[in-house]
Amino acid sequence: MVLDDCVAQWQLRLGEPYAPGAAGHAVRAELPDGTPAVLKVSSPHREAEQEADALERWNGDGAVRLLARDDERHALLLERCEPGTSLSESPDALDVLIGLLPRLWKDADGFHTLADEAAWWAENLPRECSDRSLLDPALHYIRELAPTQGEQVLVHQDLHGENVLAAEREPWLVIDPKPLAAEREFAAASIVRSSELGHSKRDVLHRLDRITSELGLDRDRALGWTVAQTVAWSGGSDYVDEHVETVRWLLEEA
Repeated sequence: MVLDDCVAQWQLRLGEPYAPGAAGHAVRAELPDGTPAVLKVSSPHREAEQEADALERWNGDGAVRLLARDDERHALLLERCEPGTSLSESPDALDVLIGLLPRLWKDADGFHTLADEAAWWAENLPRECSDRSLLDPALHYIRELAPTQGEQVLVHQDLHGENVLAAEREPWLVIDPKPLAAEREFAAASIVRSSELGHSKRDVLHRLDRITSELGLDRDRALGWTVAQTVAWSGGSDYVDEHVETVRWLLEEA
């Protein structure tokens, strides 16, 4: 029904659907003038609540363009990435991610804050994580880092190789933002733990070191935020074992 409404509203021709995502349905579409697009209809999700706002703020700078939005239907009409292969398949993935990060750090006015998100984690983590060796460090970093952040910028808190696609307008474009207003160090977390880019202690520390040194970030704060968010995001994840290993490697380094 929602797809039908969007087709009528935007006068679309629908093509093949993409593989089902965790929180939404995306299908290839064409505009009346033949321009290729993607129609994305999502289930309401707290972390992606301001997805359309982030895409508008980026305005195509390193990210897919937002062509239209229907907030009532949780529907987005997006620029299509072709060929659409994921950055994870590229040997240059880390170089690309480091290059994209600063382009996404726009003005964060109006976005949900990392301080509020971290407070939500602190409230819920004791019920979701029974392993004190993970819970205690995560809570420590949340309490230490949240109130002492630097300048707030717009960050994509789920930026990794699978959320960057090969495109024509630019070689690589970011998709699926879960935006927050946060200090820059927090933006490293999702990349540091990206197991698809290599999963060993050496790989994890290499990503941490490159991101922080090349972008002038505080390494200790980036490490702490990675521990905190990775523990917070491990509940119900398909990557629990990898996440736990990543956290333990970082804690050995702390």
